[in-house]
Amino acid sequence: MDTPSLAPVRLSARFMLSHPAHFMALGFGSGLSPVAPGTAGTLWAWAAFVALQPWMNDLRWAVLIGLSLLVGWWVSTLTAKNMRVLDPSCVVWDEVVAFWLVLWLVTPAGFWAQCVAFALFRFFDAVKPGPVGWADQLYHGVDPATDPAAWRKAGFGIMFDDVVAAACTLGVMAIWRYFQ
Repeated sequence: MDTPSLAPVRLSARFMLSHPAHFMALGFGSGLSPVAPGTAGTLWAWAAFVALQPWMNDLRWAVLIGLSLLVGWWVSTLTAKNMRVLDPSCVVWDEVVAFWLVLWLVTPAGFWAQCVAFALFRFFDAVKPGPVGWADQLYHGVDPATDPAAWRKAGFGIMFDDVVAAACTLGVMAIWRYFQ
């Protein structure tokens, strides 16, 4: 049966727990937030970053973020396909990885600088100005009924716009630090 003709799957804890990829894509539950799941995922990322920081160095962060981007593409693809939605808002692994990238590259940064990074990242991710909007729309027009690679493109798009939002955040943070 062709999945595009089916209705989207309703988000639930049962759906999240039905596959490890769903659990990861939904940010270990943070994507279940009924209000602002992207913000909930970013907050989870921040808490996880702080918890992991004592055991991490630059190499470990680079490996973790690099692997998380690749695995994130897969979990985003699979979860979107299983939900039958090209870019489900509950998939927040993209926010997690992108915000880890931001925090890693602005470190050392105190609490208030991290708050600024959080606010900037959420602005770029939610408002999607300029390049972030372009990246977000890149694969929204794919049709799973006619394009065999549509779900992989959608999964890549889910991850890509948040990486662009992270790059924009880092650019603003660099300018801010330069003028301090």
